Amino acid sequence: MSADRSGGGAEPEGVEEWERERGPYVESTIIMTTVRVVTPFILTLGLFVMFHGADSAGGGFQGGAIAATVLLILAFAFGIEPVRDWLNPGLVLALMVVGVANFVLIGVGSILLGGNFLQYATYPVYHASKYGIELVELGIGAVVAGVITGLFFLISAGFESAEPIEDTAEEES
Repeated sequence: MSADRSGGGAEPEGVEEWERERGPYVESTIIMTTVRVVTPFILTLGLFVMFHGADSAGGGFQGGAIAATVLLILAFAFGIEPVRDWLNPGLVLALMVVGVANFVLIGVGSILLGGNFLQYATYPVYHASKYGIELVELGIGAVVAGVITGLFFLISAGFESAEPIEDTAEEES
């Protein structure tokens, strides 16, 4: 019998070998199929909430959070590493940069046209306020989705490569 890693009791012989062979992740065809079916609808809901934030409840933040959950659900269903390999970190960073650039360009564009920051009426477009708000909400949603996804992958990476922190208080005494 080998000792249980949790500190209490013992586990049967061969369990450790079985865990090593099997690995910590177990694929479930039910979960994987459900995720494949549900994720397009969740992404559509996120985009809907982003685009209708000016007219109803929701907006860029809520829609971005909903859209980011699609990647989190994919990571939980198919494994974090395959999704991280599929989704290049540069793409997540680009999503955030495009969102911020979208917001800044719309705001600065109204200044260049003689108005104030984000004063949509200065744009010579029919319903400029409506379209300007929608574009800003889309930019905010992109930033939020990128930040949530980036934080998820950063936290899931763990602290394996981090250097151990030495306690200097013990060394001084």
